[in-house]
Amino acid sequence: MPAPRPQTVGELKQSGYRPCSVKDELRRNLSAALKEGRPLFPGIVGFDQTVVPQIVNALLAHHDFILLGLRGQAKTRIARQLVEFLDPAIPVLAGFPLNEDPLAPVSNGAKAHLAAQGDDAAIHWLPREERYREKLATPDVTIADLIGDIDPIKAANKRLDYSSEEVIHFGIIPRTNRGIFCINELPDLPSRIQVGLLNIMQEKDIQIRGFPVRLPMDILMVYTANPEDYTNRGSIITPLKDRIDSQILTHYPADLKHAMAITDQEAWRARGGDVHVHIPAWLRETVDDVAFAARKSEFLDQSSGVSARLPITLLENIVSNAERRGLLTGEAKVCVRPVDFQQAVSAVTGKIELVYEGEQEGAANVARHLIGRAIKSAFDRRLPDAYKSEAREAKEDAAFGPYKLVVNHFAKGGTVDVRDTAPAAETLSMLRAVDGLEALARKHLPMEDEALELASAMEFVLEGLHQSRLLAKDDAEKGSTYRDMLGSMFEGVDEGGPPSPPRERGRGRGR
Repeated sequence: MPAPRPQTVGELKQSGYRPCSVKDELRRNLSAALKEGRPLFPGIVGFDQTVVPQIVNALLAHHDFILLGLRGQAKTRIARQLVEFLDPAIPVLAGFPLNEDPLAPVSNGAKAHLAAQGDDAAIHWLPREERYREKLATPDVTIADLIGDIDPIKAANKRLDYSSEEVIHFGIIPRTNRGIFCINELPDLPSRIQVGLLNIMQEKDIQIRGFPVRLPMDILMVYTANPEDYTNRGSIITPLKDRIDSQILTHYPADLKHAMAITDQEAWRARGGDVHVHIPAWLRETVDDVAFAARKSEFLDQSSGVSARLPITLLENIVSNAERRGLLTGEAKVCVRPVDFQQAVSAVTGKIELVYEGEQEGAANVARHLIGRAIKSAFDRRLPDAYKSEAREAKEDAAFGPYKLVVNHFAKGGTVDVRDTAPAAETLSMLRAVDGLEALARKHLPMEDEALELASAMEFVLEGLHQSRLLAKDDAEKGSTYRDMLGSMFEGVDEGGPPSPPRERGRGRGR
C-alpha cells in the first residue's frame, strides 16, 4: 500500500520534495519512456518517423512548439497526450488559484500566507489531467479570457489599489501555471491578443492593464494551426512566431496501411445489434482509397485538406446501410456491397471543399466521382487490366481480355439491377446469370467467407468494369443498373444527345 501523501508544507519538506519546472518534469518523464521503450503517443499512426521525433526533440530542448498541419491530422490529440509525460500528481498550496508550488510560490498573497502559516500551511495534490488546458482561438477571445483583468468590485470591497495582485481576476493561462496550455488555430487569434502572449513566451510573466504585476509563469505553450491560415483567415504576428521555438509539420497518412489503421481505430463498427455486418477486404480498402482520391482531385481545394474523418464517417455509413438492409430483409449476417457506397455519399459531401470546377459539378456528383475512382484503384490492385491484356495478348481473338464473357453478356442486351435493399440470395442469383462473372470473382478476390462475400465480389467486378469504361451504369435512388457501354452511347445518339466519350484511360494500373 503506497505511503500517504504529505498534507502540509512541513510534511512535504520532510518527504524530500524539491521544486521542478514543468519543462524539466516533461523532459525527465519523456527520457524515462524512451529508455524503457514505451509507446510515446498511443493511437497516433504514421508519425513514428516524422512528427514524433520532432516533438521529442522539442520537449528534450525545453521548447514551446507549434503543430502545423491541415485539418484532421491529429494535432489536438497529440497536444492532449502530452499530459502522459507529467507526474501523476503535484503538490499545490491550498486556497490559491495559480497552482502555486508550496516551496516556491509566485504570488505575494501565497508568500504572505506561507510566512503566516509556516510548515502548517495546507497543501493538496493536483492530478496531471487537471494540468492541461486548451483554448480554441476565435475572434471574440479577449486578453481577459487568456491573461486576466482587474476586478473593480473586488478592489472596492477590499479597499485595495488596482495595482494589487489581490484584485486581479486571472485568466485561463495563469490558472494553468505548472502545466501545459494549448491554443488551437492560433492564426484566428486577433493580432492585438497575440501581442499579449509575448511576455509569457519570452519573459515568462504576465502584465495586466499596465500595472507592474510580475508573476513568473511556469508553462509549456503548445499551439496548433493550419498553414493556409497564415494567408486565408489570419496570421501569426512575427514577434510571436520568433518566440515559438519549434515548428513541427504534421501530415496525412502516406500509405494505405496507415490510413486503414487510423480508420479502423476510430470508426464505430462493432455495434452489437441484431445484424452482424461484414466488410470484404477489397471494399475495406476502397473506403480509404476515397480519401486518397480526394487528396488528388482537381475538383477539390487541396490547400484546405481532406480530413481523416472522411473515411471514418464513410465506413460508418456503409456499415449502417448494410445493417439497414439486414434489418429490412431479416438477415442476421450481411456483407457490405458496392451499392452501399451510393447511400453513403453524405459522409463525403460535408468533408470536401470544392474549387470552381467542383462547384459546377455539384458536391454529390464530385463525391460519387471520388468513390468511383477509389473503386477503380482497388479494382486495379486485384484484377487484370482489360486494355493491357488487349494490347499484349494477341493470341486472344477478343478485345477486353479476361472480361470477354462478361462484356459480351451485356452486349447481347443483358442488364443487371442491383438494389441496396435486396437480400443476398436474390442478388447472388441475379449476378450468377452473367456469363463468366462468378469465375472472375472467385479467381481474383480471395474471400474469408465465400457464402457471405460472393455476391459482393461479383458486384465489385461489375462496378470495376464500369469504372474502367467497359460497362455503362444508370444510378437510381435505391440502386444501379449495369448495361452495355456501346448500346448506351447509341441510345444517346438516338435520343438526339451526343454520346459521352469514355474517360481517359491513363488513370488505370499500367496505362
